[in-house]
Amino acid sequence: MTTKTYEPTTARKVAFLGLGVMGYPMAGHLKRAGHDVTVYNRTAAKADQWAAEYGGASAPTPRQAAKDAELVFCCVGNDNDLRSVVLGEHGAFAGMKKNAVFVDHTTASAMVARELHEAGKHHGLQFVDAPVSGGQAGAENGVLTVMCGGDLAAFERAQPVGMAFARAFTRIGESGAGQLAKMVNQICVAGVVQGLAEGIAFGARAGLDMKLVLEVISKGAAQSWQMDNRGKTMVEGKFDFGFAVDWMRKDLGLCLDEARRNAAPLPVSALIDQFYGDVQAMGGNRQDTSSLIRRLTRG
Repeated sequence: MTTKTYEPTTARKVAFLGLGVMGYPMAGHLKRAGHDVTVYNRTAAKADQWAAEYGGASAPTPRQAAKDAELVFCCVGNDNDLRSVVLGEHGAFAGMKKNAVFVDHTTASAMVARELHEAGKHHGLQFVDAPVSGGQAGAENGVLTVMCGGDLAAFERAQPVGMAFARAFTRIGESGAGQLAKMVNQICVAGVVQGLAEGIAFGARAGLDMKLVLEVISKGAAQSWQMDNRGKTMVEGKFDFGFAVDWMRKDLGLCLDEARRNAAPLPVSALIDQFYGDVQAMGGNRQDTSSLIRRLTRG
């Protein structure tokens, strides 16, 4: 893990909902940056563990975690998980004070972002959809890229606090724009991983030293984050680096659903989604997305 340098900012009372592989370290960075943090997790033991490790507080419901918080951050699994921690008698909206800001880092649909943005207005609250890119390592090192949609005033309140776990925290546009930008990100990532997988498999069949080839071509136009960070491990058949195939299929499903609504052609993304289905059928559900090469090498 790299050492995160925290920019000076006024300490805030905040909550963090969802302590998975992303949320746990993200909440930790908020505490280390000097904020008063209360956490909630569906499995209460995980929240208690976080509180013991970082010195913050845990709460038994999202509503109680969000009570009196100026900002409530969230990172859960999908649309339904998000609704479950936001809405209802025990949801965060029921406990948040007027004009507080809910910042959602879940990769979810643009529709649920707009839905909760409107629901927040009815509660006198503000909602920012703010999915992240950078994976588990980015969360642990506090260098995530955050893509935001929502009202400018709400974004401006969230941005300086969110920089505790980010290297870029950018407003893309109105409600839903953050989620749409994350879809663009995942479409691009899927295409690059498939191209890298095909290149490595081709080179290996041709008898090339693929570690040497990658070292050479990474100095030219083929260079990418995926090549620099996953090329060598793909050659070695190592696929334990965080962002799982199951999660990518969920994300690509969001992209394809949105494409059906806006009539955007995604022929390559649709095909790669099927390829990831092949990897799942091979038992690779929890392997990272670079395991896409397995269907070409049957490794």
